[in-house]
Amino acid sequence: MKRVPIVSTIVVLLAVVTMIALGVWQLQRRDGKEALLASFARNADLPVIAFPDPPVGERYLFRRATAQCASVADITRAAGRSVDGVSGYRYLADCTSETGSKYKVEMGVAADPGFMPVWRGGSVTGQMTYAPNSAPLLQRWFGGAAPDRLMLVATNPPVAGLLPSRAPDPSGVPNNHLAYAVQWFAFAGIALVIYALAVRRRMRGPGAQRS
Repeated sequence: MKRVPIVSTIVVLLAVVTMIALGVWQLQRRDGKEALLASFARNADLPVIAFPDPPVGERYLFRRATAQCASVADITRAAGRSVDGVSGYRYLADCTSETGSKYKVEMGVAADPGFMPVWRGGSVTGQMTYAPNSAPLLQRWFGGAAPDRLMLVATNPPVAGLLPSRAPDPSGVPNNHLAYAVQWFAFAGIALVIYALAVRRRMRGPGAQRS
């Protein structure tokens, strides 16, 4: 009878322990996320504050704020939707504050693809949400990326011809950590089953397959 492969067993067990640990970590994150979502829902009803400098910190998400855009470096556009549900293009201005802090302002939405707003800055009031982030998801999970930066979604577009953007909605923030935990636990279980079958086949030997 062949012996159980020691090295392979250690590798598989280490992988299973890692997957179980990741599942437990996701369950812990789930509890914290529920409390965070409750705070997001309350933020929308709090008084208007000054836009944070530097523009980071998830505790500010969905709060109303006012900012002073001293200068605009660039204006880009992406698919968006207005507060009334009109599909179009949302315009993002790269602003610099009076202290030199850089942040984005979502100016509003236009249905005309040829429209390009001209805005050189000024005072703007709106609601805070995360700015677009192109960092890979795994890098953001494990802390390798820079902190997510905040942007201001203007409630009153600073440029004529723009419609107000759809307001950031706390209910759109997913709390899928339970699903991630179940996936990690399932991966661990599948790995154990596959390895157990492989070891059983090895120990039975080729003669068992011909019998």
